[in-house]
Amino acid sequence: MDIIKELYAVILDRKAHPEEGSYTNYLLDKGTEKIAKKVGEEAVETAIASAKRDKAETVGEIADLIYHALVLMADMDISLDDIEKELRGRRG
Repeated sequence: MDIIKELYAVILDRKAHPEEGSYTNYLLDKGTEKIAKKVGEEAVETAIASAKRDKAETVGEIADLIYHALVLMADMDISLDDIEKELRGRRG
């Protein structure tokens, strides 16, 4: 999914070149603990939406979860290649 690569590139660019008013920069400035909390919140919201069998809400929450996970990855210098390598190692 190219959109994930594109979004991650934007997040990395915001990390390198902060923009005033950017939510991504707000999260990065707050640090790992804040970002991790947001990932947790979005994971719970995803679970709740899916338990209600609300497809549209679940799609939105999954998108939020992916975005926040990508911000966490950027914060921790984890690349998409790192994740791909881990997932490929789990195939079987």
